[in-house]
Amino acid sequence: MNIKEFYKELSHVNATRESRLHYANLVLNDKQLFINLLEIMFMVNDHVSCKAAWVFEFVCYKNIALLTPHLAFFTKNIHNIHLDSALRPVAKVCMLIANTYYSQEPNSIKQALTKQQKEIIIETGFDWMIGKQKVATKAFTMETLFLFGKETNWVHQELAQLLQQDFYNQSAGFKAKAKQILNKIKKTKKLE
Repeated sequence: MNIKEFYKELSHVNATRESRLHYANLVLNDKQLFINLLEIMFMVNDHVSCKAAWVFEFVCYKNIALLTPHLAFFTKNIHNIHLDSALRPVAKVCMLIANTYYSQEPNSIKQALTKQQKEIIIETGFDWMIGKQKVATKAFTMETLFLFGKETNWVHQELAQLLQQDFYNQSAGFKAKAKQILNKIKKTKKLE
């Protein structure tokens, strides 16, 4: 299936779990579609890019290793994502990358993710935290920044300041996640 055919297929994706899983399985069964999925997802002004992002999230949760050879392309382009329904799944995949990177198990992400790629994810994450993104995007991003902040100390300082800065003006969901992350940062400082 070429990119035009795959684009047409993705235009049929809807928000149901079954639909997203169906299209994720297409990619998992034909891994050559993965790069097409990424390219469509980064057509950031096209509504099908959001549908590609939904499928991308499901694919990555099933097999994050598929992203490994494309980390440079992914990190080079994540700052371009701006539609709300694409931001949430991309932020969730960034969190998955961070979780995989810090897992105890050997994995391809741990081997392949470069310092520069981590810095891009961190920088983009702070942009999302400062911007007008929805709570889900910010919640996934808080976790990502906390994890990458384990080896880049200034990240925890900036994140804590950002979370405390506007805490009382935020939603209940934001406050709950922010409180959890602030407690993790405090525990990390005590261990140092």
